[in-house]
Parts: sequence; structure tokens; C-alpha cells
Amino acid sequence: MTNQLIHDIVKKHLNPSDKYIYGLANLTGLLPSRFDGYSSGISIARKLDDQIIDGIIDAPTPAYLHHYEEINHLTLALAESIARDLNREGIGAIAIKPTILSDNNELDEKYPTLRYDISHKMVATRAGLGWIGKTDLFISKEFGARIRLISVLLNTEVEPEGKPITKSRCGKCSICVEICPVNAATGQLWNIQTDRDVFFDAIKCKDKCNEFGRTHLKIDRKICGICVAACPIGRKN
Repeated sequence: MTNQLIHDIVKKHLNPSDKYIYGLANLTGLLPSRFDGYSSGISIARKLDDQIIDGIIDAPTPAYLHHYEEINHLTLALAESIARDLNREGIGAIAIKPTILSDNNELDEKYPTLRYDISHKMVATRAGLGWIGKTDLFISKEFGARIRLISVLLNTEVEPEGKPITKSRCGKCSICVEICPVNAATGQLWNIQTDRDVFFDAIKCKDKCNEFGRTHLKIDRKICGICVAACPIGRKN
């Protein structure tokens, strides 16, 4: 009954439904102590606009920046609405901010490929929605890298319908590695036992995103999107 109630509430908020995928995750032992009592989660992925993403060639565009920020705020409002409805039904729920809007970047030693105390990518892999690519993007089975993730934590046990994904499915594809303007990725495949720094240099990526914001878009924002556009999974063409 709990699973069905959660599904009913989530689906009510996913509009248009073809722009979203979601799943339930068992997060036992994977959350920091400040979330004691929360053992499950909902991962929701919102598809980005293909036309805007296809417009990214060798630098981010103003359209991508606007869309990226718009979707971040949209997904946060969505997660907060879902959490409110779940709480009204007696299921304790907390919406977790999109990474770019969060000021908490503590190292999570329990899931060592990620650096935020609650990683949306971790919740999504546990829900079986996809895996982490060679440039540290989350790759969804349906939409590829062209998504933004949001999470809702739950204080109740759920029955995940999807099997957790624990290793990469990128295989020999190295398009994102080759196209990265700062060579931030080594090309090694991700799995949950491999620290992120082994296969991806997040500092190089962050610095380039800063540079793109300042010099290309003339604003104080971190933005790129080149590997998002290049990933063949989820592309129509």
C-alpha cells in the first residue's frame, strides 16, 4: 500500500509525464547521520530540451544557461510539492536541493565516488535509473545525460522496482572523454568501489565551467554542457 500511495502522489506531479522518469531506492546505510530515520528515497529525472542541448558545440550557450537554471528551480519546487503531499499522508519526506543550489559538499565516505553528503546520482543509481559515465555525468537509460536529477528522502521502507546499478554501462565509448576541453576524464569506467578522483578530475571541470561563465557568457556562473550534448545515449540523431 505504501508503494502505491507514493506512486500515486509522484505521478500526480509529473507533468508532462513524458519529460520524467523516476524510481524508488533503498538507501539503508548510505545516508549521513543527520538523516537518521530516513532509509529510502525517490529519484526523479527531468529531461532537458533536445534543441537547446544540441545547440552546445564547443561552449555553453545563453539558452542552455537559462534552461539549466530554470529546470533546477522547477525540479526543486516539484520535489518540495511531492514531499508536502507525502507528509500530509503520514509519510515523512524531505526534498533535497539540486546539487548546484546546495551549499553542502561534505565528503560521503560511504559512497566514495561522490562528494555531496547526499548525492542525487547515488539515489538514482540505487533506484536503477542509470549509471555514472566517464565524465561523471549521470546517464539515464531513457534520456542519456540530458537530464537534471532531484531526490526526496523517505522515513519509511519501500520496495524498489528497479535493481540498483553498481557499474558503468558505457563500455568502450569514449566520446565524452575525447571532447572534454580540459581532459578531465581518464576514460576509466565507473563502479561503486572506484573513487571519482580515479576517473575524473572535478577541479579541472569546475575551473573550466567557471571560465566559460566569466569569459564566454560574461556572468559569474559555472556552466559547460559539452559532454552532456556529446553523449550518444538519449540523442535523437
